[in-house]
Amino acid sequence: MSDKQKELLVSTANSFRWKLGENFHDALVETIYNSAKSIADSTVKVAGSSKATQIEDKIDRVITSRLFGFPIMLMILAIIFWLTIVGANYPSGMLAEFLVDYLHPLLKNFGVFIGLPAWLNGLIFDGAYLALAWVISVMLPPMAIFFPIFTLLEDLGYLPRVAFNMDSLYRRAGAHGKQALTMSMGFGCNAAGVIAARIIDSPRERLIAIITNNFSLCNGRWPTQILIATIFIGGAVPAHFAGLVSAAAVVGVAVLGIAFSLIVSLMLSKTVLKGQATSFSLELPPYRPPHIGQILYKSLIERTLMVLWRAIVFAAPAGLVIWTVANVHISGISLAEHFINWANPFGFLIGLNGVILLAYIIAIPANEIVIPTILMLTVLVTGNPEAGAGAGVMFEMESIKGTGELLQAGGWTIITGVCIMLFSLLHNPCSTTIYTIYKETGSIKWTTIATFLPVLMGIILCFITAGVLRMLGVS
Repeated sequence: MSDKQKELLVSTANSFRWKLGENFHDALVETIYNSAKSIADSTVKVAGSSKATQIEDKIDRVITSRLFGFPIMLMILAIIFWLTIVGANYPSGMLAEFLVDYLHPLLKNFGVFIGLPAWLNGLIFDGAYLALAWVISVMLPPMAIFFPIFTLLEDLGYLPRVAFNMDSLYRRAGAHGKQALTMSMGFGCNAAGVIAARIIDSPRERLIAIITNNFSLCNGRWPTQILIATIFIGGAVPAHFAGLVSAAAVVGVAVLGIAFSLIVSLMLSKTVLKGQATSFSLELPPYRPPHIGQILYKSLIERTLMVLWRAIVFAAPAGLVIWTVANVHISGISLAEHFINWANPFGFLIGLNGVILLAYIIAIPANEIVIPTILMLTVLVTGNPEAGAGAGVMFEMESIKGTGELLQAGGWTIITGVCIMLFSLLHNPCSTTIYTIYKETGSIKWTTIATFLPVLMGIILCFITAGVLRMLGVS
């Protein structure tokens, strides 16, 4: 058979496939599974398994139902974030007290003792070291709580149920049902989510999944969301509601990301990537008892420590850059302040400021260093008696409370907190993800779209949000 005949055969088969209706594939697979189950039930007997299977079926009828599936999913996410927010405060304060209050002065004095020039001493200990200290003290406690709980749900078999609940939504958006799985993977790492799009056979639908994966909040953005929600959203309500409201805000941003992935998928599937959505069958794995050792290793070693190490690797150079731009002056003003003053008017329009915009530029290598970069630049702008105005170093923190006081001294308001949470969701992917997109697509065009489309959406959303909140009198 010639290639032309093969193409004609495939084209004819595809045209007949869609004449059968959108639900034909699902109905066919369901019939096959029901027949196979009937045959298996009548011929195979496994001791003690029927009762457990019946219990699993009853559980699945609830958590994958149209009525209860999404509320249960949102409730579980809210509980995870609440535990993370409430549980991270105390260990974060302890780490900050040791690494910043106690160890940093010792290292500075050691640098003086061995005769380091003042500029080199500042570059190393006020720049690189303090960036590392902040990453460890603020990021480690939330991740050490969040990832074990998230991994527990994965080990129990709940995450495939989440993908099952979302499958129909993605198909209605003109995307492939497997995109729900790639989005779930993106909650861990967007680069991994982009690679996971290989499971989608259709090039068109695979490209949609790749472009929209950045709307999943990755590991590096969870700490930013949790920290800002704790300071500005939780801080705006009575203390006994703070943890719950902060968790709800983070869940809301995560759900908003899912909504944007559906909206953009629909827009792409109806315009530049127009085509018919293909379907697939997702077989739910059985529920499994958790393997505690495996959960601890995967969550603490493969996720928490690996993400923390990646943040440290990028935080040290970022600290060097921040210290440099803060201490190199032109006309008596540092390079950082030149950019911040220039960018402040635009930042104000979208509810942000020049410090945040510069921080996101410096933090392109890794989302994990956005907050430490913002803090060090804020100290530069506000000045600090202990660090020295214009020193470009991070001041002495008193856990999350001290962080909030610093940001508020830098002019941050509830509007700033809300807008940075939105911009953290909708901004360019990190450099690793951008490179991965290019490797997977082989296209500069699609890599550029995947990189700048979220930025444009983030600017528009923040502009609208800031304007609405100001009209409502929020400050």
